[in-house]
Amino acid sequence: MNSIIAENRRRNDALNIPYDPIKGIGCIGSRTRVDVSHLGFGSEVWLPEAMLADEKYPIASTHADSWVKLRCHHDFEFWCATCVKIKDKLSGQDIPFRLNAPQRRVATLFEQQRTASQPIRAIMLKARQWGGSTLTQMYMAWIQSVHCHNWHSLICAHVKDTAASIRGMYSKMLSSYPEQYWEGDTAPKFAPFERSTNIREIAGRGCRVTVGSAENQEAVRGSDFAMAHLSETAFWSDSTTRSPERFIRAVCGSIALVPYSLIVMESTANGVGNYFHNEWLRAKDGKSDKTPIFVPWNEIEIYRMPVDNPKQLWVSMDEYEHNLWNNGLTLEMINWYHHKRTEYPSHAMMKAEYPSNDVEAFTCTGRNLFSADSIEQLRLNCKDPEFIGELAGDSIVGENSLYNIRFLSDPKGKLQIWEKPIAEAPSSRYIVAVDIGGRSHSSDYSVITVIDRGKELPEVVAQWRGHIDHDILTWKCAQIARWYANALLVIESNTLETACDRDNSLYTLSQLNGVYHNLYRRPRLGQANESLEPRIGFHTNRATKSLIITNLIAMVRDRGYVERCNNACNEFATYEQLPNGSFAAKPGHHDDILMTRAIALYVASTTKTTPPQDFSGLFSTNRW
Repeated sequence: MNSIIAENRRRNDALNIPYDPIKGIGCIGSRTRVDVSHLGFGSEVWLPEAMLADEKYPIASTHADSWVKLRCHHDFEFWCATCVKIKDKLSGQDIPFRLNAPQRRVATLFEQQRTASQPIRAIMLKARQWGGSTLTQMYMAWIQSVHCHNWHSLICAHVKDTAASIRGMYSKMLSSYPEQYWEGDTAPKFAPFERSTNIREIAGRGCRVTVGSAENQEAVRGSDFAMAHLSETAFWSDSTTRSPERFIRAVCGSIALVPYSLIVMESTANGVGNYFHNEWLRAKDGKSDKTPIFVPWNEIEIYRMPVDNPKQLWVSMDEYEHNLWNNGLTLEMINWYHHKRTEYPSHAMMKAEYPSNDVEAFTCTGRNLFSADSIEQLRLNCKDPEFIGELAGDSIVGENSLYNIRFLSDPKGKLQIWEKPIAEAPSSRYIVAVDIGGRSHSSDYSVITVIDRGKELPEVVAQWRGHIDHDILTWKCAQIARWYANALLVIESNTLETACDRDNSLYTLSQLNGVYHNLYRRPRLGQANESLEPRIGFHTNRATKSLIITNLIAMVRDRGYVERCNNACNEFATYEQLPNGSFAAKPGHHDDILMTRAIALYVASTTKTTPPQDFSGLFSTNRW
């Protein structure tokens, strides 16, 4: 216990780094100690080296106001503490804006990009009460008030009131700005712009600030923005008529890749599989222009509680809290967490509100079938496909579609391939599972998944996903099965058996049965329990769905197969058990990819892998 207390003291000492933005102590960037007693600012301050290298410094250092203006130009933290007032959440009083520890970490990232003459780009996954929106808005205000003229910005949130509230921080800053340090032609204030209710202009700077919302996207299109603060992006509506992706692409596509341009996308988490979550994953993988920023609860200084009895706390900690200690947290942080947990019915709810990492932040509900940790382990093997395109035969449908099959590369194609079929592989090596969706773009997707069970673990090697007529889909999945060494083709037949069969889907299935015999067939019983002829396809009902989902839960938990598609992991994270015991995707999400995995892996575990000795009976012609 004595060693734990000593280590805790060391951790607290490491956190208690002196910080004074007026003296420049503990501030961002390379700094030099300078005697400024002749200006009346005390004996010594630590100044940014860029300020000392500025050609204006020799003259500015002879006059206090000029020196402050020049320092404001080079020292964001000093500008915040000198020129900005914010409302203190505890006292309600207006106080100087002194950056807290998470804000300093984010501001450091912004400054690294700015001082390197790079466009400023970031995506922030927000936690509670650390002021990420305030920091972003004040950084934009600093650029517009000190650095740039005619440099227009956009503040856009999921609803207009939120965006207007963010702009209210800007109004407070301008109303309390010290006039002797203002660099505009007139006093600092917001001025109306051409009678617009959404646009204000910073007097004397020519910089416009526009507020908008994802609900009224047309109001902010086509404007000349150099900076954009996109707030609560995870809650932006996504429908067939408008989507966050299209709107952000339209707005941000016009923001030039030049120094001092800025795009910050920030939000609290709202489940997985949405635009914000996908952009976060892209940024984590280094495939986005934005740098990912996540602030865990333990970095926020108000989330700490004194420890009166360290031993008593230590013995009361569970495995999760001991892991927090092993990850470097202090006893004061864990003590706060330990007491805060008692306010929530479950630990999952606590982790959703106060996440320790980004995985916990994106965790949805307590009814999830698949644990977040298991999903993230599965996601480690996900990667971009090696090939994208479509398969083509001598025709689109019918027996001729299975002749002369070749892969055609097409970046807009719907077939993703992580590994092409192995030459001369036995027909039992691959399983092709099909979940049939709707034809229209507003309906469920049809998905075709190829599993390779000839490896140490079953592995996803290809996937087709899209909307298509059912008769064309039937022959397309047969093409894929044929290409993958005449694989076992498992078609989930519920839709075909219950639909009104406008495109003769069942007739198409019987046609396929006549030329491609390696189809999955399910046994069935007659009225007297005598065996009848097996029926083509896998039928999903309450009993069979429970079987395949239970098997899938075990496969994900035990890392029993290799996943390649991130969207599959997203579907696992939004799949839940309803109060009546049934399984379904969270409203607004899909389970089409998940179902093909469940069917394919179940069939893989219940069918033989030994190849048949005679292949002649599998197909109707020797042309293959």
